[in-house]
Amino acid sequence: MNTRPRRRLLPVLAIGASLSLLVVGAWPWLQSRTLAAKARSLPDFGPLPHFELRDQEARAFTQAQLERRVVVADFFFTRCPTVCPLLTERMARLQRRAREQDVPVHFVSFSVDPRYDTPERLAAYARDHALDTANWSLVTGPLEQVETTVLKGFRVMMGRAEEADEDDFLSLFHGEHFVLVDAAGRLRGYYRVTEDPQGLEQLLEDASALAHAAR
Repeated sequence: MNTRPRRRLLPVLAIGASLSLLVVGAWPWLQSRTLAAKARSLPDFGPLPHFELRDQEARAFTQAQLERRVVVADFFFTRCPTVCPLLTERMARLQRRAREQDVPVHFVSFSVDPRYDTPERLAAYARDHALDTANWSLVTGPLEQVETTVLKGFRVMMGRAEEADEDDFLSLFHGEHFVLVDAAGRLRGYYRVTEDPQGLEQLLEDASALAHAAR
């Protein structure tokens, strides 16, 4: 029997196996380089603002507690009958997806109705919506401090319709973007998640890149 063709195949198979091992071994390095490049390519909108507020447990909550963390923030109020329930649902979905993919993110929801949204009401809201507050903070505080934080810090709109009564919560308005903050405390992206079906996926991808860069 002629075995020469088989002998010629052996070196080819060995080379193929070596190349496969090389590719498998290089994959983590290539993935790391890709994520690092992605993190660098994200825009930089400036530093996270200084704030002194309180969370749903009435504990002091400042920007210092978010240091060295990748953060996703949104803006809502508990009496909101329109877009806020949808924003909360989107944030909860993002939280689940981040956990499934092992992406370390802290979530923060700032109330734009702080005179009504006491820590106790925020805690009740979290319970009523079955929110996982292990890495999700609902935040309130003095109206002036909240306005400074949201408007000048996160650069997201909030306010009340002109000539509206303070008890008219339907006159309140606010931005619907989710805001991404990197572990250095800098604003890195704004995402529409209510209308854009790809908004959450893009946000999770960018958060993953920033989390990798922070390691």
